[in-house]
Amino acid sequence: MTDPAIVRNEETQKTQVDSETAERFIAEKHIGERIKRLRLKKSMGLVELGKHTGLSASFLSQLETGRVVPTLRNLARIAMVFSKDLSYFFETEPQAMFRIHRRKERVRMPQTGTDTPTYFFESLGYMVPDRHMDPYFAEFIPLSAQHEPKAHMHPGYEFLYVLDGELTLHHGDNRCTLGPGDAVYFDSGTAHSYFCHGTRPASALIVTMHQPLPQPTALTRNAFPPGVPKPAPVAGNAPGIHERRS
Repeated sequence: MTDPAIVRNEETQKTQVDSETAERFIAEKHIGERIKRLRLKKSMGLVELGKHTGLSASFLSQLETGRVVPTLRNLARIAMVFSKDLSYFFETEPQAMFRIHRRKERVRMPQTGTDTPTYFFESLGYMVPDRHMDPYFAEFIPLSAQHEPKAHMHPGYEFLYVLDGELTLHHGDNRCTLGPGDAVYFDSGTAHSYFCHGTRPASALIVTMHQPLPQPTALTRNAFPPGVPKPAPVAGNAPGIHERRS
């Protein structure tokens, strides 16, 4: 007859996870790397984190490099410092964003909101879901003397880099002509338009950012001396290059 104590011991061994498997699980979750990312985002040193958690800087260093296995108690202390739930360290990490847009796969689109487009553009980010910026390649065609470029505005910011030819930009009361290698960064909540300057086409790289411009507070509304214009208010979307986000 089999000894019950031996049976219980064998069953216990079957359900126990060996230390090597546990360490491999910890390594696969990149817990140390996640702790380091949280710390660096807060510009926090190991010594400072140690003061908040009661753990030594040397121990935290070993924890981040995977030389020691953290306990749940230690992870909970660290999670609380960064206002994270304990599950943060064990959730599956999202895949890093990486999308290639081949030239032959891009679609050339005309300027929106006008029957006579002054430029054509190709989205360089159409395959990226929930993107925070929209990059475009734009080609501007020469205008006839009587043609007036259509202005537009949208919340956020815009960056433009001229690749070839000359481009004239209107932005509120500002007007400038840009050549190859010139760049401009501006708030797109102010009415703006751009058109080819000269008799040959111009091309540019344009990036629009989606975040709205900061609204002035009671403090900043009165912070501008007489004669200095206040920031333009954020306006709603209008026809322009930013509308094509398919």
